[in-house]
Formats: sequence, C-alpha cells, structure tokens
Amino acid sequence: MLTAQTHDDLPLAGAMFIDGQWLPPQNHSLIEVENPSNEDVIAFIPEGTADDADAAVAAAHAAFPGWAPRPAIERAGFVNALAAAMEADLERLATLVTLEQGKPLDQARGEIGAAVTFLRYAAENARRIEGDIVTSDNPSEEIHIRRHPYGVIVGLTAWNYPAALATRKLGPALVAGNTFVLLSHEITPLSGLAIAELAEKVGFPRGVFNVVTGRGPVVGQRLVEHPDTSLVTMTGSTRAGREISKSAADSLKVIRLELGGKAPFIVMEDGDVDAAVEAAVAARYTNCGQICTCNERMYLHSAVADEFLDKFVSASQALSIGDPMGVVDMGPKVSGPEVTKIEEIVARGVAFGAEVLLEGGRLQGGAYDKGHWISPTVLEVSDNASPLLQEEIFGPVVAAKRVDSFDEAVALANDTEFGLSAYLFTQNARRIAQAPYALKSGEIYLNRSNGEAVQGFHTGWGQSGLGGEDGKYGFDGYLRKQTTYLNWG
Repeated sequence: MLTAQTHDDLPLAGAMFIDGQWLPPQNHSLIEVENPSNEDVIAFIPEGTADDADAAVAAAHAAFPGWAPRPAIERAGFVNALAAAMEADLERLATLVTLEQGKPLDQARGEIGAAVTFLRYAAENARRIEGDIVTSDNPSEEIHIRRHPYGVIVGLTAWNYPAALATRKLGPALVAGNTFVLLSHEITPLSGLAIAELAEKVGFPRGVFNVVTGRGPVVGQRLVEHPDTSLVTMTGSTRAGREISKSAADSLKVIRLELGGKAPFIVMEDGDVDAAVEAAVAARYTNCGQICTCNERMYLHSAVADEFLDKFVSASQALSIGDPMGVVDMGPKVSGPEVTKIEEIVARGVAFGAEVLLEGGRLQGGAYDKGHWISPTVLEVSDNASPLLQEEIFGPVVAAKRVDSFDEAVALANDTEFGLSAYLFTQNARRIAQAPYALKSGEIYLNRSNGEAVQGFHTGWGQSGLGGEDGKYGFDGYLRKQTTYLNWG
C-alpha cells in the first residue's frame, strides 16, 4: 500500500499495484514527482523495469479466464463501485490532480467528475453487448456474429488529464470482459495509483486491474511488445504514437491511438463574434492550453478580424494566473521543458514573420520565482506555413490568420497533418451543412467551444490517431468479433 504522506494523504513513497498487491520496483529505484506550481517534490514513485511490466501482464493474463466468463452486469458492478468510491473521494482526488499536474482546483474537480462519468457510462453498456444473426446462402444454416473480449489490454495515458484518461479506457475495457494494465505518464502518476487504491478498497479481483509506474521507453515499450498483450490503447503525442505503432507491428497487436491535434478555429463574417471570442478563450486557455482539442490556430474573416482580435486579446490579458489551489483561470505548465518548448516555437514563429499582438511568455519574480509559469501570447501571421500554424503548441499561445472566404478558411484548415478537431462559427445554414464534409477532422464543434460528450465518439483522422474513445463506437473497440456458421442440416 502507499505509505508515508505529505499533503492531504499524498504518497511520499509507493509501490506498484500488481496482482492485487502493492509491490516495490524490482530495481528499487524511484522517480520524483514535482508540483509544477512551486517545483517541490511531492512524492516518489517506483521506476519500474521490464520485469515489472512482465509481472503486471502476467497477472492480468492469469486473471482473464476468471474475469471474462462473469456476466457483463457483474463486471459492471465492480466498475460502478469504483465510480462511487471516486465520487465519494472527489476532493482528495482533485487535490491530487492539481498538485501533480497544475490545473486549477475547480478544473481538477471537473476532471474527477468526468472520470466518474466515464466509468458509469461504461457500466451502462453491460446490457448492450450485442451480436447478429445473418441469413446464410446455404440451407439449414445461420451465420452468428458474436463479440468477445480481447484479453489483456494495456492503457498508456498522457499527463494532461491523468485521472480522466485512465478511467476513459479502464471502464469499457473491464465491462467488455478484458483485464487491464495501466501505465500513467511518469510526470503525473499519482492519480492512477490512487484509482488502484480505490479499486482494491471496493474489492476488485486480483489481477483484473494493475498499475505499473516508470518511463515509457522502458516500461511502456515492454508492455506494448509483451506477447500476452492483445490490445494497446494510448493517449499522447503523435511522436509517441508512431513509436508504439512500430513496437506493436511485429506481433500485429491491435492499437488505438488518440494523438496530437492542431485544431483550426474558424470565424466567418456572419459568426457571433462575442460568442466566438468566449469559446476561443475557453478552448485555448483551459488547463493552460494542454488539451489535444484546444484552439491551436484561428482563421478569421477579414470583415470581423479586427473586432475579434481586439476582444480576444483583451480577454486573454484579463485571465488570472496563479496558485492553482485558489480561484484562478490558469495554473502553471506541467514542466520546465514544456515552457522551453513554447518559448522556442514562439521565437521561430516570430522569425518566420509573425506579428506579436500580446506578448506573454515566461513569468518570473515574486510568486512566480518557482514553478513553470507562462502567460498568454497572441500573434498574427500571414503565411500558413508558419510553425505557429503547423506544429502543435499545447500551451497558452495562439496565432491568427485573416481569410476572405469560407473556401479559403477550409483549405487552410485542412493544410495540416493533423485531423483531431475543428471549430466553425457561422450562421449560414449552407456552411453548417457543408462543414462535416469540408473539414478533414474527426470532431467538429459548430458555434460552441470544445468538450466531448461521453455518448459521442472522440476520434482523430490523419496523424491524430487510430480508433477512438467514448460512446457505443468506443465501447465496441474493446470487443473483437467472431463468426460462427451454424448448420443443423
């Protein structure tokens, strides 16, 4: 079990949850977990090895024959119990997310609420695992198509939503009859361990849910390559997704990848400018811009560009930035290297010809002496080849480009390797109808800000991923199909 504590029951030193037991790493090495708002070390977690990954997969593999035959409604009962335990422990879990990731506490509460919803929605699918009976071409025969669990599923999660991303994968995987091994990102591993504590508390069978900690190139790679891993579901960068694809290729594993994005935010001349500004601010700066569906680049019709930019810059300047345990709009970036990455892309964008409309950047002095603080930067560009419009920023920086028509906006929006999400503000019914066909994106927000629904389907096109999460289509991805030709003649 997690032992010595600091802030409100945070683990100071811990273990991995494997086969229903809390085990130290086999090499006894630890990784520091940092509070991004002040750089304090708030915990130490095990630096797992390939042997630890093997042990977790072995536990999940051994548990599968006892878990899969249980009625789906019984499996859902465990998932619902975990949801109830998380809801009852919401304040502690939200505090944990804020301390390890840096998002404001009210946003962390929202994340834990979403994590609970993911679990409960997954449990509701227990009575929706359906097959088909298809007419055969042969006499006295039926074709039965059934759905079965895969077996051991490995979940790899990003650091921006450590609790919600874990349950988004865990819930449907378990209800579908699979067993699960979770590797949370080493920057934000505490949420996954806390979820494991609650799973143990509500009586999860041994080996059904395992949590290992460590670094992706070591533990993650072994989990992906392990011969008993049947499916890998990962949320993270496109670069990491490509590496996982290579590692899984030799054994032809099923992979589901939710990767990076470069969402275009289009505002046409007939769009509601005030509503668009409000949505653009929320879609850029929530979680310090660390959301894959964030407003990453803005295409503004020249008729409204000046008005929009004036209001957007003013709203960006008005955001409060500070201690995420308080009431603020933005907390810190998750790490020092992430701040440096943003500084570098802004410098390259300016060198490419961008005009700075709001000069933000690294915050220092006083309350910002420690921590990874950065304020909003807004730029205007004239060339769609600018790195500001082509590379994922994942922070509180956004560039705008003026356009003169809907067709031009669509062409520029599609000029990218990414295809996760897109935004359009217009009152023109023809454009609204055209948007799903014109915009090459797996997710489109029309006249609203971002935020998926649990019953929807979150999926990327192009270099933004494979597969998807949520809703009936996401749940179905955790089941494989089997066809039986039943002849009674």
